Amino acid sequence: MPDYRKTPEAVARLTPEQYRVTQQNGTERPFDNAFHAHKEPGLYVDVVSGEPLFTSLDKFDSGCGWPSFTRPVEPANVLEKRDTSHGMIRTEVRSSHGDCHLGHVFPDGPREAGGLRYCINSAALRFIPLEALEREGYGEYRKLFEQEARS
Repeated sequence: MPDYRKTPEAVARLTPEQYRVTQQNGTERPFDNAFHAHKEPGLYVDVVSGEPLFTSLDKFDSGCGWPSFTRPVEPANVLEKRDTSHGMIRTEVRSSHGDCHLGHVFPDGPREAGGLRYCINSAALRFIPLEALEREGYGEYRKLFEQEARS
């Protein structure tokens, strides 16, 4: 089993924007981020720990300006916490092993896919293209894309 964890070396490799978002609970600008309009098939992992978070199979265009997903690929890797900052009550999502701020989850996603919208900062993610899954150590997730192709 892979060892997903937060290390000082991984945190030191973050760009200033990645650090602000993941370590200081920041939010990147809407519509001006790496994965908002990204459509390539693959896996999105935590930028610090590498733990698998979401797949392109569950990504949808919510119009909010950030990458949106209907569900995590590994629910145990995404923790939910009550967030009362900015005068609102929201549900923050954080990576389990990396303890990184990812974004928030809202109950306004596609009903047919469970009704949730995981609104995630691109700066919290690293994308693994489908053709690189094995090489990057995520080969077990390839079967999800093969199942979708058969559907």
